[in-house]
Amino acid sequence: MNESVSIISLIANASIVVQLVMLMLVAASVISWVVIVQRTRLLSASRAQTLEFEERFWSGVDLNDLYRECQQNPLPSAVENVFMAGLKEFGKMRQQNTNDPDAVMAGVQRAMRVAITRESELLDTHLPFLATVGSTSPYVGLFGTVWGIMHSFQGLASVKQATIATVAPGISEALVATAMGLLAAIPAVIFYNRFASRVDQQVTAMHTFADEFSSLLYRQAHKIHQAAKAEAARKSAES
Repeated sequence: MNESVSIISLIANASIVVQLVMLMLVAASVISWVVIVQRTRLLSASRAQTLEFEERFWSGVDLNDLYRECQQNPLPSAVENVFMAGLKEFGKMRQQNTNDPDAVMAGVQRAMRVAITRESELLDTHLPFLATVGSTSPYVGLFGTVWGIMHSFQGLASVKQATIATVAPGISEALVATAMGLLAAIPAVIFYNRFASRVDQQVTAMHTFADEFSSLLYRQAHKIHQAAKAEAARKSAES
């Protein structure tokens, strides 16, 4: 209890500049924890949705039925958006009577790459803030400490005899800023690295799915191309 009271009194007796530094660090820490909780929920839900969708995708369900299910989902997952982008582009290319499988797949892969890029940006949202807090908070706290020590030493000019008891309170209140900077920075760095790794895993999973889906669509496009060639040859032979 005495320690908490002493820390509160140190903060209350600190200079205005040091108090502003502490206020900034507290605000950065609070916002960081809000981001941490929000990103934890989002990335966990995204991972679960990806596994659930891939299970449905490889269960042999009709792709058109799966596409309609994804459209009806108010909050489709990242991999679902990649799937819908690829299948939508595949349907457009077929409507344009593009029978070249390579041309069809070029359009499909381009559409899925764009979708993956958009989903990656959404997954990366707010992560730069954590990186900024993790990298700058110690320096902001150090600035408050240096300023507090300068203020403490300036106060010694009016004292005839300087003792440890005279200097200690000013240095103690200055060091609180460094401690607060570290308390803000350490969780931000830890969770930033964790989230960056999980985002990379999600992006890799989307790229893997896009490659597998491309192979499936390429086989289908090749069958359509072969059927069109056979039909054209049959009509040519009949004429």
